[in-house]
Amino acid sequence: MIIVSGNPAGPSQPAVIVSQDDEAAIRALEDRFAAAFNAGDIDAIMKNYLQDKSLVVFDVVPRKQYLGADVYRKDWEEFFTHFRGRPKIAIMDLSITVDGNLGFSHSFQHVTGTDTQGHPVDRTVRVTDGYRKIGGNWLIVLEHISVPVDLKTGKADSLYPYSYSPG
Repeated sequence: MIIVSGNPAGPSQPAVIVSQDDEAAIRALEDRFAAAFNAGDIDAIMKNYLQDKSLVVFDVVPRKQYLGADVYRKDWEEFFTHFRGRPKIAIMDLSITVDGNLGFSHSFQHVTGTDTQGHPVDRTVRVTDGYRKIGGNWLIVLEHISVPVDLKTGKADSLYPYSYSPG
């Protein structure tokens, strides 16, 4: 645990306590999410999310916005019906920031599988998650899933290569 005795916000603000364990705990949450996704285990997927009506998820597919854990669970149930067998996910370039009981991350998530018509599915999306530490446990409280859009065509732009670093 790292304790910062001063606060750049000013002397009237309390000291900030940052734990390296918090980043590791969020990384473990994302690992559990990927394992649950790869197993097709919706109950285990949902254990990573806030379990009330205040959960907010913005997705790239219709319905586009999900308010509440019960609504989002139904989306997962419907999602898996579009595949033959279990789709797989890999989380890449996960970056995590933690400040007190709040954190956020961004990553690329690569989903592969076979749709119900036998066509291969190979998609990469950008995911930003907001977390809150509740009762000592980190949970996803806000999720935003997106793809870049080619403004000329109005279609999703390929994410390969999925990141760019200027030379």
